[in-house]
Amino acid sequence: MKICKVGTPIVVAVIGVVCIVFGTMFILQACSGQKDIANEIQPLKIDQVEAKYEAVKASQVALATAEEPKIQTGQAAPSAMYAYLSAQRASLGLAKSNLEVVEFIKYIGILNIIIGLGLFLISVVLFRRRQSTT
Repeated sequence: MKICKVGTPIVVAVIGVVCIVFGTMFILQACSGQKDIANEIQPLKIDQVEAKYEAVKASQVALATAEEPKIQTGQAAPSAMYAYLSAQRASLGLAKSNLEVVEFIKYIGILNIIIGLGLFLISVVLFRRRQSTT
């Protein structure tokens, strides 16, 4: 029974420390991923991705609306500008999506650190409570 009294707080403390370590790793990886994305989309800045995506989307939708009837009837093929805007929209959409994933990972890291600190503090309280009862 003595092992169970001392073992539980130790197990909780170890799990807390592991959560803190993983949370730190998640945050570091998210920061690294954000730098990689920023390097890939240069000269565009990260905070400009959303606005650029919306502008390209509007242009591409307008061009598609104008060209689509002729394409459907077989009278014309999609223009080079339509293909360019479609590719640019897809690329910006992927960059936007990757930035959201990076933010999610960063939040998960912060949450892991908070949970780890809570578990560690709970283990300290449990250990002190078990020490005072013996």
